[in-house]
Amino acid sequence: MVNFTVSSSLFKYSWDQVAIALWQRYPNPNSKHVLTEDVISRHVEGNKLITKRLLTKTNKIPKWGEKLIGGSKSIHLIEESVVDLDDSTFKTYTRNISLQNIMTIEEKCIYKTNPEDGSSTVCERSAFFSSPLVWYIKKPIELFTVKRFRKNGDKASLGLDFVLNSIYNPDSLKTHPLFSAANSLKETARKAGEMAKETAKDTAQKASEMAKSKAPSLQRVAAAASQVPK
Repeated sequence: MVNFTVSSSLFKYSWDQVAIALWQRYPNPNSKHVLTEDVISRHVEGNKLITKRLLTKTNKIPKWGEKLIGGSKSIHLIEESVVDLDDSTFKTYTRNISLQNIMTIEEKCIYKTNPEDGSSTVCERSAFFSSPLVWYIKKPIELFTVKRFRKNGDKASLGLDFVLNSIYNPDSLKTHPLFSAANSLKETARKAGEMAKETAKDTAQKASEMAKSKAPSLQRVAAAASQVPK
C-alpha cells in the first residue's frame, strides 16, 4: 500500500524573491533538524538551473520505532531541483536514500506565481510513502510518517516565511511567530561563544601558571648542568 498526501502554502512575496530565499532557507528557527546540506552537482541547460544536493536531517523517533531503526538518529536525502526561468517555476524532488528498508518517502514541491494575484507565490507539495515491511508493522509506520510529514511541511513553510521576512522585510520580524525562537537560538549561540572564550582563557592561564611553577626547577637543572665537568 502506498500513502499519498498533498498540501499547499502561500507566500506573500514574488516568485523571484521566493526563488532567491529558497537557497538561503537553512538555517532558520524551524530547521534545527537539518544537519548538513552539500551540493553534489549543478549545471545550466538553456534557461534551467539544475542542482542535486545531499541533505542530512534528524528527527525524534518514538520509542516503538527505535527497535526498527536501531542506533540511526539521522537520515540522508537527495534533493534534485530545477529552476526554470521560462515558466517561472522552482521544482524540488526529494527522496531518502537511507532507511529505505523501513520507509521510502518521495516529495515533490512546485513553487510558482500565484495565478490569483501575480504578486505572491504558491507552493504545491505532494508526497508518496511506502514501506516494504509486513502490513501489521508498516501500517502504523506509514500513518505516523504521513502525520509527521504534514507537521514538518507546515514548519518548513513557516521557516521559509521567516527567511523571506528577514531578507525583504526585516522590520516585520518582531511580529513573526518565530521571532522569539530566533532570539533564543542567537542567545544560545552567544552563550556558547562566551563559554568557549572563558574555557580558552582559563586553559591559557593554567598553562602560564604551570610554566611559572616549573621555571625554578628548570633553572636549577640548567645550573646543575653548567657545573658538570667538561
